[in-house]
Amino acid sequence: MTAKASAEKPADFEEFWRATLDSVADVPLDVSVRPVPERSAPDVEVFEILFTSWDRIRIACWYCRPRAATGPLPAIIQVPGYVSEPILQKSAARRGYAVLSLAPRGKLRSNHQFNPGFPGLLTHNIVDRHTYAYRGFYVDALRAVDVVLELPEVDPNRIGVAGHSQGGALTLLTAAMRPEVRAASAGAPFLCGIMDALRLTNSHPYREIKDYLRMYPEREAQVRRTVAYFDLINFADKITCPIILNIGLADDICPPETGYAVFGAIGSNEKRLYEYADCMHDAGGPIHQPIISEFLDEHLSPAE
Repeated sequence: MTAKASAEKPADFEEFWRATLDSVADVPLDVSVRPVPERSAPDVEVFEILFTSWDRIRIACWYCRPRAATGPLPAIIQVPGYVSEPILQKSAARRGYAVLSLAPRGKLRSNHQFNPGFPGLLTHNIVDRHTYAYRGFYVDALRAVDVVLELPEVDPNRIGVAGHSQGGALTLLTAAMRPEVRAASAGAPFLCGIMDALRLTNSHPYREIKDYLRMYPEREAQVRRTVAYFDLINFADKITCPIILNIGLADDICPPETGYAVFGAIGSNEKRLYEYADCMHDAGGPIHQPIISEFLDEHLSPAE
């Protein structure tokens, strides 16, 4: 494989994200927890959780926990793909986890105040890093950790995060920016080597940016400057927790070159890459799922 991917880190990258998090630090989470009995099961309780995030937008989550739980529970924050919606993680709850399945802004139940659509999110205000859609989207993922920490049944020392595609990107982000995360699993991560991905693939969602630049070629420099603040390669050196990453070598949505690039940039001494030669964006799919479960169980100990 000769093509490579990279990202140029802006000189004020750290300052930008410090200012972003400082500006939302004093915004109350205002967490509300509502039981959803019609979605619950005899062994799993389901709740809808709402909290306040960037621009005071209310963000929704599904929350599952085992009914028969005793003692503090390990938690998994599940983050969604670009098109997919959050799902109920009852199977993980049955294994002893408290699972928060996040619906960042624009997703169902989080789209009343902000809804650029799909497609649409990836290019919403893309010429201005201060108002780019992913600034708030990233904050939503980071604040999900604070939500989990407020739940009395959760062990604050056993928090993990997992996701695929855009969820893989949010996994990398959260592991990088929240030291409370003790284990992370990122599948076929999106938003890595973003500008290089535009030449490596012609598929959506990256196609949205390509179409945008075809309409507004004079804005390429502005787009390039903006996405550098959101490229996960530029966050990856901050990841210190154990992490696994899986990629499909035939992936035409998130090119494997971008997966290799972000994996190389990860700062953790405990990282492992799983490559699936004949897989596309599923990046191993059901073959890889037991590896994720075993990895999270090893580091979060749901049987304790």
